[in-house]
Amino acid sequence: MDSSAVLLNQLKGAEPFFLLAGPNVIESEDHVLRMAHHINTITTKLGLPLVFKSSFDKANRTSSKSFRGPGMAEGLKILEKVKVSYDIPIVTDVHETIQCEQVGRVADIIQIPAFLCRQTDLLVAAAKTGRIINIKKGQFCAPSVMVNSAEKIRLAGNPNVMVCERGTMFGYNDLIVDPRNLEWMREANCPVIADVTHSLQQPAGRKLDGGGVASGGLRELIPCIARTAVAVGVDGIFMEVHDNPLNAPVDGPTQWPLRHLEELLEELMAIARVSKGKKRFNIDLTPYSD
Repeated sequence: MDSSAVLLNQLKGAEPFFLLAGPNVIESEDHVLRMAHHINTITTKLGLPLVFKSSFDKANRTSSKSFRGPGMAEGLKILEKVKVSYDIPIVTDVHETIQCEQVGRVADIIQIPAFLCRQTDLLVAAAKTGRIINIKKGQFCAPSVMVNSAEKIRLAGNPNVMVCERGTMFGYNDLIVDPRNLEWMREANCPVIADVTHSLQQPAGRKLDGGGVASGGLRELIPCIARTAVAVGVDGIFMEVHDNPLNAPVDGPTQWPLRHLEELLEELMAIARVSKGKKRFNIDLTPYSD
């Protein structure tokens, strides 16, 4: 069994769930290594499987002036240091087919951004790396779309796929999270992840003092959405975590404060263990008789 299949089986078997977490974007080598150290320490203490997440390039920004990260070459060097230093798997995203092969040499999981979840060429190129592919559901998509996206990965010869819910567009500058999607996405026949931070974005919903707009968000509702997801019985939780969210250069309003991470994870683990949300009922509709 290859390393990707082994890791996927480990994540599938995680109890009560696994965690994909880290700062939204690589701000510096020092910052990413420090965040990885703290998050890994917390998850190790709790016995929670961790995949560290950070992006080398945030291509989908509200403004062309927004911070995007160090780029692929430098970013992958930093992520490889995290991987080696803490012996933890890495997830990062790609935006173009030409990035996939190089990213696949470092990342254990390649993430397909929500806006690109239907891009066949990108899905196939990512699949051909043999790495686990995590596909985020587009904000514009019904959950049934993820069945086809996951199948594109499999038809390209890669059985290692996961799907991720991150909210649905609701009018202008807002998203909603429909817990039904977490159940319906199981039709993709693979692990289901809930992104509890991006799903609370308010795209282009924050006016800046100097003019212009940026993405806003509802950080205070992250525990609410996370509690719901683990009660439903997701396989994994995706969340972006920062030690200083107010000064984060990207998606500050929806990054969870590092100082509150352990407390929140403890609560989520307790809910997941009590809810037994992963149990699937074979519903019997015949008349009841005692």
